[in-house]
Amino acid sequence: MKNKHRLKNNLRKCRFEYNEISQQQLANEVGVTRLTIHSIEKGKFNPSVLLALKIASFFKKPVEEIFYLEDYGLKEKKK
Repeated sequence: MKNKHRLKNNLRKCRFEYNEISQQQLANEVGVTRLTIHSIEKGKFNPSVLLALKIASFFKKPVEEIFYLEDYGLKEKKK
């Protein structure tokens, strides 16, 4: 049985813990569009390592507190 990983995040939670900043305010701080932040929060887009580090730096948190892997198993292929 193989395991796959999905990148998940606590970005929305971090925004609200940080004076409830908007997606647009965070986007401006890290140099991307609001749609990029929205897509990351919804799990539709995985940030580059550079962007993940910029976001973590902005919130003054280790990147692992914002982004983490979620495991999900795949069924074994029948022979």
